[in-house]
Amino acid sequence: MQLVSAVVRPTKVGEICEALQTLGFHGVTVTDTTGLGKVGGHTEIYRGTKYSSEFQQHAKLEIITRDEDVHDVIDVICTVASTGRLGDGKIWVTTVGELVRIRTREIDTDAL
Repeated sequence: MQLVSAVVRPTKVGEICEALQTLGFHGVTVTDTTGLGKVGGHTEIYRGTKYSSEFQQHAKLEIITRDEDVHDVIDVICTVASTGRLGDGKIWVTTVGELVRIRTREIDTDAL
């Protein structure tokens, strides 16, 4: 099993989750996050005063999947999240040693 983590634009989360569900991937955790990358910060104006932030708003998606499905998940995320501009995000994959469903105590792929 693998944990696919992706940091993407918040505006793309709904489309990504919809596309993943269409392909049968239903377990997605979404976290609002901020980060600093090549894009740098942004400036906003609030009540006539400029405010600068080094950080960009992003969303982090986490999907645990079978080894053979990893590239399908990555392909869906890349296809939907890509705008062709800096700040589209990153994806990384981490091996999951053990997975337990708390309610039933099923383990590993039975717990997916």
